[in-house]
Amino acid sequence: MNAPVDVSFFARAAKPLTSYRKYWAARFGTARFLPTTRKEMDALGWDSCDIIVVTGDAYVDHPSFGMAVIGRMLEAQGFRVGIIAQPDWQSAEPFKALGKPNLFFGVTAGNMDSMINRYTADRKIRSDDAYTPGDVGGARPDRAAIVYSQRCKEAWNDVPIILGGIEGSLRRIAHYDYWQDKVRRSIVVDAKCDLLLYGNAERAIVEIAHRLAAREPVHEITDVRGTAFVRRDTPEEWFEINSTSVDEPGRVEAHVNPYLMVSEQAKANGATCAKEDEAQAVAQAAEAGAAVSAVNPAIKPLTFVPNPALQQRAKIKVPPRDRSVIRLPSYEQVRADPVLYAHANRVLHLETNPGNARALVQAHGEGATARDVWINPPPIPLTTAEMDHVFDLPYARSPHPRYADENGSHDGATKIPAWEMIRFSVNIMRGCFGGCTFCSITEHEGRIIQSRSEESIIKEVEAIRDSVSGFTGTISDLGGPTANMYRLGCKSPEIEAACRKPSCVYPGICQNLGTNHDPLIKIYRRARALRGIKKILIGSGLRYDLAVQSPEYVKELVQHHVGGYLKIAPEHTEQGPLTKMMKPGIGSYDKFKQMFEKFSAEAGKKQYLIPYFIAAHPGTSDEDMMNLAIWLKKNGFRADQVQTFYPSPMATATTMYHTNKNPLRKITRDSETVDIVRGDKRRRLHKAFLRYHDANNWPLLREALKSMGRADLIGNGKHHLIPTWQPLTDGGYTSARRKNSTTAPVAAKASAPVRLAPVKPSKGRILTQHTGLPPRDNGSKPAAKPSRKVR
Repeated sequence: MNAPVDVSFFARAAKPLTSYRKYWAARFGTARFLPTTRKEMDALGWDSCDIIVVTGDAYVDHPSFGMAVIGRMLEAQGFRVGIIAQPDWQSAEPFKALGKPNLFFGVTAGNMDSMINRYTADRKIRSDDAYTPGDVGGARPDRAAIVYSQRCKEAWNDVPIILGGIEGSLRRIAHYDYWQDKVRRSIVVDAKCDLLLYGNAERAIVEIAHRLAAREPVHEITDVRGTAFVRRDTPEEWFEINSTSVDEPGRVEAHVNPYLMVSEQAKANGATCAKEDEAQAVAQAAEAGAAVSAVNPAIKPLTFVPNPALQQRAKIKVPPRDRSVIRLPSYEQVRADPVLYAHANRVLHLETNPGNARALVQAHGEGATARDVWINPPPIPLTTAEMDHVFDLPYARSPHPRYADENGSHDGATKIPAWEMIRFSVNIMRGCFGGCTFCSITEHEGRIIQSRSEESIIKEVEAIRDSVSGFTGTISDLGGPTANMYRLGCKSPEIEAACRKPSCVYPGICQNLGTNHDPLIKIYRRARALRGIKKILIGSGLRYDLAVQSPEYVKELVQHHVGGYLKIAPEHTEQGPLTKMMKPGIGSYDKFKQMFEKFSAEAGKKQYLIPYFIAAHPGTSDEDMMNLAIWLKKNGFRADQVQTFYPSPMATATTMYHTNKNPLRKITRDSETVDIVRGDKRRRLHKAFLRYHDANNWPLLREALKSMGRADLIGNGKHHLIPTWQPLTDGGYTSARRKNSTTAPVAAKASAPVRLAPVKPSKGRILTQHTGLPPRDNGSKPAAKPSRKVR
C-alpha cells in the first residue's frame, strides 16, 4: 500500500487497509445506500446488521460526510452496516429500529461539534442546521455523542459502543466547556463508551471491527493507535512519566538566626561585610600557606573521585517512547488549577506527531471511583494508495432518498445546505500543518498531509460530471482543510519523525518544509482540460504565505480558478493577537495582494479578495482592534462577515481563554499571561471595531475612543474613523449567514428608520465583498412587505 508517489516519508508501520480478509457477509454485495430501515434491510436480504452507525447528521452518501466514509469503509471489509441518522433521542426506541447489531454501535455527533452547531459564539441558539433537511435546527441534542451513547446502551446493554467523530476527538481529555464555563470530564467517562476513536479513524475502525468479529473482548483491545479508553491502572511493562505538576524544587535557604549581628550573618553565609573581617581572613590564609610549606612535601591533599558503579547507576536512561506513558494532571487538578490545565494542554499538543508521540493517561475520580483515561498515540497517517481506496469507494454522492421531496429531488424544501455546499467539490487531501491556535483541524486530522493521487482526483471529477444531477460544468472546489497544501511535507524523514513543533509555517516557513506547488498546478490544468468541465473554482481557504513562495501557482490560481471572489484569512493586522494565533504578519497579505492584483490585471479580469478577521481573540487589546479598524478604513474594507472568537474544546486558544496563560511557551506559575476578552460588553466592542461603518455601533465606539484617549478619531473628515453625528437607525444587524453584502438603500418614510446606503469605493480601488460588491443571487425571494392597515 505504500505508493511511490507518497509525499510524506513518514514510516508507516501499519497494516494496510486492503490487506484484511473480508468478513463472510461480503457475499451480500454492495448496497446503493446503506440501509436506514428494516424494509431496506429486507430488500438487501439481511436478517441483521453487523454494525450500526448512529449519527447526528442527515445521511448523505458522500466522502465529505463521516458516517458515509466509515460505513462504506466497513462495507468494503465485508460487514453489513446500517445507519440511524438524527434519531429522536427522547427514548431508546428509535435506536432499536435496525435491531441489535452483531458487533457494535458506532456513535458520532456528526461532521460538526453538536454545541458549535447549535449555539453561536455569543451562546445564542441558532435557528438553522446545515446538516439537516430544510436547514432546520433542533434535530440533534446538545452533547449528542453522550446522549446517543447513553441511548444505545439503554437499547442494548451488552453491545459495545465505539465513539468517534470530531466531538469525541476534541473531548478526549478533561476539557474546558465554553457553554457551561467549567472544566468537564473526558467524554470517555461521560459517554461510558467502550472505545473512543479520535482523528480520522479508518485504520482504527477496520482493525477493531475485525478483532471484534474474531470474538476478542472489547476490553482487551487496548493497543490500537488513535483510541482512548478507561483502565484502572498502568500495566507493568509501561514506564510512567509523572507530569502532574509544574512546580520544581529549588535551593532550600537556611532560616536566619534573628540573634546574629549583620557581620555574623554574613560570615554564616560565607561572605563578609566588614573590612576588619576581610583583613583577618587574608592573614589567616597567609599563615595557613606558610604552615603547609613547612610540612613534609610528600603529604598531599585528598582527591575525591566519583564511584564508577554509582556513576553508572546515576545515568538517566530514557525509556522507549513506544512503552512510555505521560501522566497528566488529574481531572480534579485541572478543574481546580488553571495553571495545571494549561500545562496539560501543552503536553497534549506536544504529543501529536505519530512519529514520536507517547501515550497519555489522566486520572478521573478519587478513592474507590478512581479510574484512568488512557489515550494511545495518534493514528498512523494513510498512504496515498489508502487515501485513493477510501475516496474511490462506491458512494452514491447524494442524500438518502428518504429526504427527497414529492418530485424525488433534494433541491426544494428538503435541501441539505451542507451537501449543497460540497455537491460539486472534490477533497484532494487531509491534514494541516498551519497550527492556528483557534482551529481544531490539526487536533483532529493531524499535521502530516495525506494526499490523493492525481488519477484518483481526476476520476472523481469525471464521476461528478457524469453522474451527479444538476451539474452544469463547474467544480466548486478542489481543496481540503487548506487549498494549497497538497503534497507538501517535510524534506527529511528523520526530522519529520522527530519534530515536535506546533506549526511548520510559524513564525516563518520551516527550512525543512517542501513548498513545491507544481503537482497542484498540474492537477488544476489537467482537470480543467477535461471534456464537459467549464470552470474549476478553489473554494477552500488559501494559505497565502505558502502561495507567495510559488508565483507560478498564484498566477495559475488567479487567472483560471477564481470565480470573482477569493477567500483569504489574515485574521488580524497587529502582532499581539497574531502571535497568539500563530498567523503570519500583515506583510504576507500585502505581498499576496500585490501578486493577486498583478495577475488579475494581466488576465483582464475584475476579481475581488475577501479577507476574514477575528474579533475578541485571546491576546487582543482594545488598541489592537482600534488599529485594525483604522487599517480597514484606510484600505476601503467594510466587513459584513464578522467572526468572533469561539472557544472550541481542546484548542490552544481556548486554553488561553480559560487560564490566561500562553501554552505556546513553557508553563510555570510565573509564565506569560494573555489578555483575554471577556464579557458581552467588551466582545461587542471588538465586533463594533470590525464593523466601524455600521451606524448602530457608533455610540459604543465613541464612548470607547474617548476612554482610550483617541477622541481625535471622531469627526467628519476622511481621516476620522466615525462621525460626530448619529443618524436614525433600527439598531439591528442582519447576519452574514443569510446575506453576503450590504443592504440596498430603501425609501425613507416618516415612521421608518433611515438605512445607510453602501459607500461607493473611490475610482481605482480594487473592489472586495466589503467595499460594495453586488449581492450574490442565492435563489431566495425577497420577503414580502407587510400591508398597512387602512385607517
